[in-house]
Amino acid sequence: MNVKLNDNVLVITGKYAGKQGKVIATSPKNGTVTVEGVNIHKKSQKARKANEVSKIAEIEAPLDASNVMVICPSCSKAIRVKYNVEGEVKHRVCAKCGAVLDKAYAGKAGKTAKKEEPKKRVRKRAKKEDAAETPDKAE
Repeated sequence: MNVKLNDNVLVITGKYAGKQGKVIATSPKNGTVTVEGVNIHKKSQKARKANEVSKIAEIEAPLDASNVMVICPSCSKAIRVKYNVEGEVKHRVCAKCGAVLDKAYAGKAGKTAKKEEPKKRVRKRAKKEDAAETPDKAE
């Protein structure tokens, strides 16, 4: 799935075609994304406690991931996502301008982070007393 959490996307088909919004939830298993302010459905909610009131809530329903396109933050156009692989790192890139879409990768600027190994645990043992220093109990 090309769309990730917190991406800005453009809806390209359906009732909300042309609307833009931020991705607030993704479901790669189902191939759906939930976009803020898009695909609003009304759902009745029953009061569960004595002091609550029943209401009709408006919620964002998921859209199919194929119905949205990612908006490039640098060129502000709806784009297809291209993948670049450098070593063992795979990151998303704008197909039009070549800007990196993954913020975590863009911040590192291609530097490999050195992993710190955990410190070895050293077990402290009580010092054994010498037999010569301690008096014998038999005497």
